[in-house]
Amino acid sequence: MPQNSPAKNSPPKKALPKKSLRRRIAGWTLVTAAVLLGLPAAVLSFLLAAAIGAPIPLAMVCGLAATVVCCAALAGLGARLSFRRRRLVTLLVTCGMAGTVALASALTIFRPLGVAPVPLPPQATRYWDLPTGSRIAYTMTPGTGRRSATPIVRLHGGPGTPGAGPDDLDRELAGRGFDVYTYDQLGAGRSQRLADPTGYTVARQVADLEAIRRRINAERLILVGSSWGATLAAHYMASHPANVAKVVFTSPGALWSPAWEKKGEGDIWDRLTPQQRSRMDELEASPRLIAWSVLMGVSPRAAHALVPDREIDPLFDELLSTVGSAATCNPGRPLHEPSSRAGFYANQLTSDDALKVPDPRPALRANRTPGLILRGQCDYKRPEIAADYRDTLSGATLLQIPNAGHVIEAEQPALYRAAITAFLTGRPLPRIP
Repeated sequence: MPQNSPAKNSPPKKALPKKSLRRRIAGWTLVTAAVLLGLPAAVLSFLLAAAIGAPIPLAMVCGLAATVVCCAALAGLGARLSFRRRRLVTLLVTCGMAGTVALASALTIFRPLGVAPVPLPPQATRYWDLPTGSRIAYTMTPGTGRRSATPIVRLHGGPGTPGAGPDDLDRELAGRGFDVYTYDQLGAGRSQRLADPTGYTVARQVADLEAIRRRINAERLILVGSSWGATLAAHYMASHPANVAKVVFTSPGALWSPAWEKKGEGDIWDRLTPQQRSRMDELEASPRLIAWSVLMGVSPRAAHALVPDREIDPLFDELLSTVGSAATCNPGRPLHEPSSRAGFYANQLTSDDALKVPDPRPALRANRTPGLILRGQCDYKRPEIAADYRDTLSGATLLQIPNAGHVIEAEQPALYRAAITAFLTGRPLPRIP
């Protein structure tokens, strides 16, 4: 073979240098990082976009865009270091992660909670369109016989958890001549839901009650408030002391929530049975609710856009139905208490706002309005809360109800009605054994 043969004169192949191996490792590391960081980038961008007010669909587009940019940048650089077909590797990684994020979102965050609403019980509902902007559902049980000039207004608890309209107490009081109004507070029951949930405040509820007084042309009101409804009655009295003739506080919530923020008012969740806790955990385990919870911390408006009232309220109803008996003396015994549609955002945002309001007690200490405080002896609320009402309102009497928890009307219905009726009609309170 000639001396200058290409086969003989070709230089021998060299082993891959160590630098090239390091490049390959670095390239694979970057591609792996693209895969691992694609989902966190989507989540973070989605939350940031939603927090600054972007509509949920636009926030989702921002999340996908973040995944594409993150993956394209990291995978592109990694492919340049380690692969010959750089564009194909970059395209596969980027499209694969974008598709994974979109599919995972559809199956988790954007998958409806799927809790069907329970049909509302029938009632003769009327509506007030108030100057506050609230559309309020109510029922009115007219008094019979010798009519009283001062109507009774029932204030339900929660916030956001109304009853099912007129009950035995309404009918009992109407039979004594009182016109009795039972209404669903803003954001609950059949009443209006706000497009902006940050509008649920204590001040708005107080303003609605004053607008109701004016709408029914009552010089003064008799207020009968249960749990949060008792708190609302107290705040209304602090703002409008001359407008309340008598008041009943049943199983009252905190008179001023900040006073109990650190030590706690007493929590129904501490009384759950293992079965109730298991069911509650099951209801709250949805990834959609986890994403919602994060959004609630940064933007209630965004959380409301992600999980609207029509979806969260039925879940709230189911949750309340599950844990309701924990409010009684017998947490494991079923509690069949009729209720209307609960309002979740009214509950959450009004409760949050209650931690920011001024202390009503200085104004209430000068109030001489006759009051009755009813507290069940095994109420999960701390006994000092009811005592705070008694000590603040000089015209109030505290009555302990035996064998009853937070829902006195369900466990001691006859004694509950007898005590309220006697107080409102000026007769002696029933003797407690």
